[in-house]
Amino acid sequence: MAQFKVTPLTPTIGALIEGVDLAQPVSDDLLHAIRQAFLKHQVVFFEDQHITPVQHRDFAARFGALHTHPLYPGVPEAPELFILDNHKDNPTDNDSWHTDVTFIETPPMASILYAKLLPPSGGDTIWSNSKAAYEALSPAFREFLSGLDAVHDFARGFPTRGIVAKGAGEDKHAKAVAEHPPVLHPVIRTHPETGEDGLFVNFGFTDRIKGLRRKESDAILNMLFEHIQKPEFLVRWRWSPNAIAFWDNRVTQHYAVNDYLPHRRIMNRATVLGDRPYHRSRAPAGLKAAAE
Repeated sequence: MAQFKVTPLTPTIGALIEGVDLAQPVSDDLLHAIRQAFLKHQVVFFEDQHITPVQHRDFAARFGALHTHPLYPGVPEAPELFILDNHKDNPTDNDSWHTDVTFIETPPMASILYAKLLPPSGGDTIWSNSKAAYEALSPAFREFLSGLDAVHDFARGFPTRGIVAKGAGEDKHAKAVAEHPPVLHPVIRTHPETGEDGLFVNFGFTDRIKGLRRKESDAILNMLFEHIQKPEFLVRWRWSPNAIAFWDNRVTQHYAVNDYLPHRRIMNRATVLGDRPYHRSRAPAGLKAAAE
Protein backbone atom coordinates (compact mmCIF):
# COMPACT_ATOMS: atom_id res chain seq x y z
CA MET A 1 0.00 0.00 0.00
CA ALA A 2 2.98 2.32 0.44
CA GLN A 3 3.20 2.98 -3.31
CA PHE A 4 -0.58 3.22 -3.86
CA LYS A 5 -1.33 6.59 -5.46
CA VAL A 6 -4.52 8.14 -6.86
CA THR A 7 -4.19 11.10 -9.23
CA PRO A 8 -7.41 12.85 -10.33
CA LEU A 9 -7.59 13.46 -14.10
CA THR A 10 -10.29 16.14 -13.99
CA PRO A 11 -12.05 17.92 -11.11
CA THR A 12 -15.28 16.07 -11.96
CA ILE A 13 -14.51 12.52 -13.03
CA GLY A 14 -11.64 10.09 -13.54
CA ALA A 15 -8.44 9.16 -11.71
CA LEU A 16 -5.26 7.22 -12.42
CA ILE A 17 -4.27 4.59 -9.85
CA GLU A 18 -0.55 3.82 -9.64
CA GLY A 19 1.50 1.43 -7.54
CA VAL A 20 -0.78 -1.55 -8.16
CA ASP A 21 0.03 -4.80 -9.99
CA LEU A 22 -3.23 -6.61 -10.62
CA ALA A 23 -1.34 -9.73 -11.72
CA GLN A 24 -0.45 -10.18 -8.03
CA PRO A 25 -2.89 -11.18 -5.27
CA VAL A 26 -5.01 -8.20 -4.21
CA SER A 27 -5.32 -7.90 -0.43
CA ASP A 28 -8.57 -6.86 1.24
CA ASP A 29 -7.01 -3.53 2.24
CA LEU A 30 -5.92 -2.81 -1.34
CA LEU A 31 -9.32 -3.85 -2.67
CA HIS A 32 -10.97 -1.44 -0.24
CA ALA A 33 -8.67 1.41 -1.33
CA ILE A 34 -9.44 0.73 -5.00
CA ARG A 35 -13.16 0.67 -4.26
CA GLN A 36 -13.00 3.99 -2.41
CA ALA A 37 -11.20 5.62 -5.36
CA PHE A 38 -13.74 4.08 -7.74
CA LEU A 39 -16.66 5.52 -5.73
CA LYS A 40 -15.06 8.96 -5.47
CA HIS A 41 -13.91 9.34 -9.08
CA GLN A 42 -16.53 7.18 -10.93
CA VAL A 43 -13.90 5.76 -13.30
CA VAL A 44 -10.35 4.73 -12.40
CA PHE A 45 -7.53 3.66 -14.68
CA PHE A 46 -4.54 1.36 -14.32
CA GLU A 47 -1.66 1.32 -16.80
CA ASP A 48 0.76 -1.43 -17.83
CA GLN A 49 -1.16 -4.33 -16.31
CA HIS A 50 -0.12 -7.74 -17.62
CA ILE A 51 -3.01 -9.95 -16.56
CA THR A 52 -4.47 -13.15 -17.96
CA PRO A 53 -8.20 -13.50 -18.71
CA VAL A 54 -8.57 -15.63 -15.58
CA GLN A 55 -6.89 -12.93 -13.44
CA HIS A 56 -9.13 -10.31 -15.08
CA ARG A 57 -12.22 -12.38 -14.27
CA ASP A 58 -11.14 -13.13 -10.73
CA PHE A 59 -10.38 -9.49 -9.94
CA ALA A 60 -13.80 -8.44 -11.22
CA ALA A 61 -15.49 -11.21 -9.23
CA ARG A 62 -14.12 -9.69 -6.00
CA PHE A 63 -16.76 -6.96 -6.50
CA GLY A 64 -19.74 -9.21 -7.22
CA ALA A 65 -21.34 -11.76 -9.53
CA LEU A 66 -20.48 -11.38 -13.20
CA HIS A 67 -22.88 -10.85 -16.10
CA THR A 68 -22.52 -12.92 -19.28
CA HIS A 69 -23.48 -10.94 -22.39
CA PRO A 70 -26.12 -12.60 -24.59
CA LEU A 71 -24.54 -11.55 -27.92
CA TYR A 72 -20.82 -10.84 -27.72
CA PRO A 73 -18.36 -13.78 -27.95
CA GLY A 74 -16.82 -14.92 -24.68
CA VAL A 75 -13.13 -15.32 -23.91
CA PRO A 76 -12.32 -19.06 -24.12
CA GLU A 77 -10.24 -19.21 -20.91
CA ALA A 78 -12.79 -17.15 -18.95
CA PRO A 79 -16.21 -17.17 -20.65
CA GLU A 80 -17.60 -14.66 -18.14
CA LEU A 81 -15.54 -12.05 -20.04
CA PHE A 82 -16.47 -11.00 -23.54
CA ILE A 83 -14.47 -9.73 -26.50
CA LEU A 84 -14.90 -6.43 -28.32
CA ASP A 85 -12.96 -6.98 -31.56
CA ASN A 86 -13.46 -4.19 -34.08
CA HIS A 87 -11.78 -3.77 -37.47
CA LYS A 88 -12.66 -2.98 -41.10
CA ASP A 89 -14.65 -6.22 -41.50
CA ASN A 90 -16.35 -5.85 -38.10
CA PRO A 91 -16.88 -2.12 -37.49
CA THR A 92 -18.26 -1.06 -34.15
CA ASP A 93 -21.81 0.11 -33.48
CA ASN A 94 -20.82 0.92 -29.90
CA ASP A 95 -20.06 4.56 -30.76
CA SER A 96 -23.05 6.02 -28.95
CA TRP A 97 -23.46 7.25 -25.39
CA HIS A 98 -24.65 4.44 -23.15
CA THR A 99 -24.64 2.90 -19.71
CA ASP A 100 -23.90 -0.82 -19.85
CA VAL A 101 -26.70 -3.39 -19.84
CA THR A 102 -29.49 -1.21 -18.45
CA PHE A 103 -31.89 -3.52 -20.31
CA ILE A 104 -32.01 -5.91 -17.32
CA GLU A 105 -33.72 -5.59 -13.92
CA THR A 106 -30.40 -5.35 -12.05
CA PRO A 107 -27.99 -3.43 -14.32
CA PRO A 108 -24.24 -3.78 -13.69
CA MET A 109 -22.62 -1.88 -10.85
CA ALA A 110 -19.34 -1.80 -12.77
CA SER A 111 -17.43 -2.77 -15.89
CA ILE A 112 -13.71 -3.52 -16.16
CA LEU A 113 -12.21 -3.10 -19.64
CA TYR A 114 -8.73 -4.32 -20.60
CA ALA A 115 -6.84 -3.19 -23.73
CA LYS A 116 -5.56 -6.26 -25.62
CA LEU A 117 -4.75 -4.72 -29.01
CA LEU A 118 -4.83 -1.05 -29.94
CA PRO A 119 -4.76 0.88 -33.22
CA PRO A 120 -1.74 3.14 -33.93
CA SER A 121 -3.85 6.10 -32.83
CA GLY A 122 -7.43 6.84 -31.88
CA GLY A 123 -9.91 4.52 -30.18
CA ASP A 124 -10.20 6.65 -27.03
CA THR A 125 -13.12 6.23 -24.61
CA ILE A 126 -15.00 9.11 -22.98
CA TRP A 127 -16.96 8.92 -19.71
CA SER A 128 -19.56 11.34 -18.34
CA ASN A 129 -20.43 11.87 -14.67
CA SER A 130 -24.22 11.44 -14.41
CA LYS A 131 -24.29 12.92 -10.89
CA ALA A 132 -22.65 16.14 -12.09
CA ALA A 133 -25.01 16.28 -15.06
CA TYR A 134 -28.00 15.86 -12.75
CA GLU A 135 -26.80 18.56 -10.35
CA ALA A 136 -26.38 21.01 -13.24
CA LEU A 137 -30.13 20.88 -13.98
CA SER A 138 -32.51 23.36 -12.39
CA PRO A 139 -34.06 22.32 -9.04
CA ALA A 140 -37.57 22.41 -10.54
CA PHE A 141 -36.58 20.13 -13.41
CA ARG A 142 -34.79 17.74 -11.05
CA GLU A 143 -37.95 17.53 -8.94
CA PHE A 144 -40.06 16.80 -12.02
CA LEU A 145 -37.72 14.07 -13.25
CA SER A 146 -37.50 12.38 -9.83
CA GLY A 147 -41.05 11.07 -10.13
CA LEU A 148 -40.57 9.49 -13.56
CA ASP A 149 -39.63 6.05 -14.81
CA ALA A 150 -38.22 5.19 -18.22
CA VAL A 151 -38.34 2.12 -20.44
CA HIS A 152 -34.98 0.49 -21.22
CA ASP A 153 -35.06 -1.84 -24.21
CA PHE A 154 -32.51 -4.43 -25.35
CA ALA A 155 -33.87 -4.23 -28.91
CA ARG A 156 -33.12 -0.49 -29.07
CA GLY A 157 -29.46 -1.04 -28.26
CA PHE A 158 -29.11 -4.17 -30.38
CA PRO A 159 -31.47 -3.84 -33.36
CA THR A 160 -31.91 -6.74 -35.77
CA ARG A 161 -29.95 -5.00 -38.52
CA GLY A 162 -27.16 -3.83 -36.22
CA ILE A 163 -23.56 -4.99 -36.48
CA VAL A 164 -23.59 -6.89 -33.18
CA ALA A 165 -26.86 -8.67 -33.99
CA LYS A 166 -25.61 -9.73 -37.42
CA GLY A 167 -22.35 -10.98 -35.93
CA ALA A 168 -24.20 -13.04 -33.33
CA GLY A 169 -26.56 -14.58 -35.87
CA GLU A 170 -30.32 -14.37 -36.35
CA ASP A 171 -31.24 -17.20 -33.97
CA LYS A 172 -29.02 -16.01 -31.12
CA HIS A 173 -30.29 -12.45 -31.49
CA ALA A 174 -33.94 -13.52 -31.58
CA LYS A 175 -33.41 -15.60 -28.44
CA ALA A 176 -31.75 -12.65 -26.67
CA VAL A 177 -34.64 -10.32 -27.59
CA ALA A 178 -37.17 -12.85 -26.29
CA GLU A 179 -35.26 -13.27 -23.03
CA HIS A 180 -34.87 -9.51 -22.44
CA PRO A 181 -38.24 -7.74 -22.54
CA PRO A 182 -38.25 -3.99 -21.83
CA VAL A 183 -37.76 -2.99 -18.19
CA LEU A 184 -38.54 0.14 -16.15
CA HIS A 185 -35.92 2.14 -14.25
CA PRO A 186 -36.19 5.52 -12.49
CA VAL A 187 -35.06 8.52 -14.55
CA ILE A 188 -33.15 9.72 -11.47
CA ARG A 189 -31.29 6.99 -9.61
CA THR A 190 -30.08 7.12 -6.01
CA HIS A 191 -26.64 5.53 -5.75
CA PRO A 192 -26.88 2.57 -3.34
CA GLU A 193 -23.44 3.20 -1.80
CA THR A 194 -22.97 6.99 -1.81
CA GLY A 195 -26.64 7.99 -1.48
CA GLU A 196 -26.18 10.59 -4.23
CA ASP A 197 -28.61 11.11 -7.12
CA GLY A 198 -27.76 11.00 -10.81
CA LEU A 199 -29.37 10.74 -14.22
CA PHE A 200 -30.15 7.17 -15.22
CA VAL A 201 -31.20 7.44 -18.86
CA ASN A 202 -28.94 6.75 -21.82
CA PHE A 203 -29.19 6.97 -25.59
CA GLY A 204 -28.17 3.35 -26.05
CA PHE A 205 -31.06 1.67 -24.23
CA THR A 206 -33.60 4.23 -22.92
CA ASP A 207 -36.52 4.25 -25.32
CA ARG A 208 -39.18 6.42 -23.67
CA ILE A 209 -40.45 7.89 -20.41
CA LYS A 210 -43.48 6.11 -19.00
CA GLY A 211 -46.69 8.14 -18.80
CA LEU A 212 -45.67 10.84 -21.28
CA ARG A 213 -46.73 11.25 -24.88
CA ARG A 214 -44.05 10.20 -27.33
CA LYS A 215 -43.23 13.79 -28.39
CA GLU A 216 -42.96 14.86 -24.75
CA SER A 217 -40.76 11.91 -23.92
CA ASP A 218 -38.53 12.40 -26.95
CA ALA A 219 -38.07 16.11 -26.18
CA ILE A 220 -36.99 15.43 -22.59
CA LEU A 221 -34.78 12.44 -23.39
CA ASN A 222 -33.06 14.15 -26.31
CA MET A 223 -32.34 17.16 -24.10
CA LEU A 224 -30.83 14.88 -21.41
CA PHE A 225 -28.83 12.85 -23.95
CA GLU A 226 -27.28 16.08 -25.22
CA HIS A 227 -26.85 17.52 -21.73
CA ILE A 228 -24.64 14.67 -20.47
CA GLN A 229 -22.13 15.38 -23.26
CA LYS A 230 -21.09 18.79 -21.87
CA PRO A 231 -17.28 18.93 -21.57
CA GLU A 232 -17.35 19.85 -17.89
CA PHE A 233 -18.84 16.43 -17.05
CA LEU A 234 -16.31 14.40 -19.08
CA VAL A 235 -12.98 12.62 -18.98
CA ARG A 236 -11.34 11.30 -22.16
CA TRP A 237 -8.96 8.36 -21.81
CA ARG A 238 -6.23 7.67 -24.36
CA TRP A 239 -5.58 3.95 -24.18
CA SER A 240 -2.11 2.46 -23.88
CA PRO A 241 -1.29 -1.27 -24.24
CA ASN A 242 -2.46 -3.35 -21.27
CA ALA A 243 -4.31 -0.48 -19.63
CA ILE A 244 -7.50 -1.06 -17.62
CA ALA A 245 -10.55 1.12 -17.05
CA PHE A 246 -12.85 0.34 -14.11
CA TRP A 247 -16.03 2.41 -14.00
CA ASP A 248 -19.10 2.81 -11.83
CA ASN A 249 -21.92 1.94 -14.20
CA ARG A 250 -24.51 3.32 -11.78
CA VAL A 251 -23.36 6.92 -12.16
CA THR A 252 -21.63 7.15 -15.55
CA GLN A 253 -22.17 6.90 -19.27
CA HIS A 254 -19.46 6.32 -21.85
CA TYR A 255 -18.71 6.60 -25.54
CA ALA A 256 -16.19 4.57 -27.56
CA VAL A 257 -14.69 6.92 -30.15
CA ASN A 258 -14.87 5.29 -33.59
CA ASP A 259 -11.97 7.00 -35.39
CA TYR A 260 -9.46 4.19 -35.92
CA LEU A 261 -10.82 2.04 -38.75
CA PRO A 262 -9.52 0.23 -40.79
CA HIS A 263 -7.14 -0.56 -37.90
CA ARG A 264 -8.04 -3.13 -35.28
CA ARG A 265 -8.97 -2.66 -31.61
CA ILE A 266 -9.49 -5.61 -29.24
CA MET A 267 -10.73 -5.21 -25.68
CA ASN A 268 -11.85 -7.73 -23.05
CA ARG A 269 -14.59 -6.74 -20.63
CA ALA A 270 -15.83 -8.08 -17.31
CA THR A 271 -19.22 -6.83 -16.15
CA VAL A 272 -20.16 -6.91 -12.45
CA LEU A 273 -23.87 -7.20 -11.70
CA GLY A 274 -25.53 -4.65 -9.45
CA ASP A 275 -28.87 -4.16 -7.73
CA ARG A 276 -32.24 -2.88 -8.85
CA PRO A 277 -32.18 0.91 -9.41
CA TYR A 278 -34.37 3.09 -7.22
CA HIS A 279 -34.96 6.73 -6.33
CA ARG A 280 -34.87 7.74 -2.67
CA SER A 281 -38.47 9.02 -2.81
CA ARG A 282 -39.78 5.63 -3.98
CA ALA A 283 -37.29 3.21 -2.46
CA PRO A 284 -38.25 0.17 -0.37
CA ALA A 285 -38.11 0.99 3.33
CA GLY A 286 -34.64 -0.41 4.02
CA LEU A 287 -33.09 1.22 0.98
CA LYS A 288 -34.80 4.56 1.69
CA ALA A 289 -33.23 4.67 5.15
CA ALA A 290 -29.79 3.96 3.66
CA ALA A 291 -30.20 6.75 1.11
CA GLU A 292 -31.05 9.42 3.69
